[in-house]
Amino acid sequence: MQIVGTVLFVLLVLSVPIGIALSAAAAAFIMVDPLLEPTVIFRAFFSFIGKYSLMAIPLFIFAGFLMERTGLVGQLFRFADSLVGWMPGGFGVATVLACVLFGAISGSSVAMAAAMAVIAIPEMRKRGYPDWLSGGLVATAGGIAMLIPPSIILLVYGIVTETSIVALFFAGVIPGLLLALGNALSVIVIALIIKLPRGTFEGPRVWVEFKGAAPALGMPIVILGGLYGGLFTPTEAAAAACGYALLYGMVSNGRKFVHLILPTAQRALNLTAVVVFLIGSVGVFQFLAANMYWPQAIAKTVTSWGLTPIGFLFAYMFVLIILGMFVDGVAMVILTVPVVFPIAMALKIDPVHLAILVTLNVEMGVVTPPVGLNLFAVSGTSKIPLMQIIKGTIPFFIGDLTVLLLVIFYPGLATWLPNLLITDVFK
Repeated sequence: MQIVGTVLFVLLVLSVPIGIALSAAAAAFIMVDPLLEPTVIFRAFFSFIGKYSLMAIPLFIFAGFLMERTGLVGQLFRFADSLVGWMPGGFGVATVLACVLFGAISGSSVAMAAAMAVIAIPEMRKRGYPDWLSGGLVATAGGIAMLIPPSIILLVYGIVTETSIVALFFAGVIPGLLLALGNALSVIVIALIIKLPRGTFEGPRVWVEFKGAAPALGMPIVILGGLYGGLFTPTEAAAAACGYALLYGMVSNGRKFVHLILPTAQRALNLTAVVVFLIGSVGVFQFLAANMYWPQAIAKTVTSWGLTPIGFLFAYMFVLIILGMFVDGVAMVILTVPVVFPIAMALKIDPVHLAILVTLNVEMGVVTPPVGLNLFAVSGTSKIPLMQIIKGTIPFFIGDLTVLLLVIFYPGLATWLPNLLITDVFK
């Protein structure tokens, strides 16, 4: 274990990518252990990425990118604005609502933050929103995509821990909506303080915008309805989402959309390659850890400290908040969950509850400097200075932290919906 820890630490300090560092650290131990053959590195890697459920990741990524190309993101935003634009800070609330709706299509936080920065921030400027508020709101609300199904982070967690992905998807709904509610309330309070203008409610406009957004709203119905009804596995739901996106794109945009399919597939492939390599590296590490009985030894040590489940969760959440300042979300899951999961099981912590807590921390990590990806995505797209965006994320970060504390103390916020909707057959 000392060899693995030392090699991993040195490589991370040298800024070696997480996947390479993790697999190299495990390989270093395997190479010097006389009882293990070097070929197990490759067997473990390809065995882990050969799981059927892993196919859902590239398919959901591809579906989200396809829907982004159709122009439906802008239509979702206009529909959201027609619903809530009359409220104090209504345009900001509409941005949050649009993030929830797009999150049910994409699952990618950075993609949503960049798309909403292009659509929402220019309009906020026209309506008198200061740049710090609009930039901070878009960067933070973009993270909601990590909780609203389909979620790439929850998919990775489910594959690494062999937890039901269907249960994880439904578990993310209530915490995701709580995040949205917290962001919306923050916008309303700030709007009242700085006296931002508000629009008026127009019933006919709501109907017009709804008709335009209806095709986009159909995708989450297909995904979640199929999962709930037992018609789809998560992988089949992802394939259905791709088919839906392709069909809508060709019907609505015709030949123009066909020309976009190949570059969109290339974008999806690039992101998929990164995620799959990380997961394969976990496979190598887990093979080594299982053979050396490290999870059992670590779990025994930690449980001997007498930590309560709540105490353990607070310690783990603190580590994740610090880690979120330096690595992205998938890397946070890959680095910590294989080690922590056996300890959580020994302490009788629900794996679904743990998944949502991890994902909430990942969501907060996208706006924590110096490596908050959404900060850079919004700043680069909108040309708002990075420090202004960081300033704007503070009130929303406090709301997100409040949701994290609520889910720690009330696990039912994460576990109630999947327990209600999913029978034992589909768990």
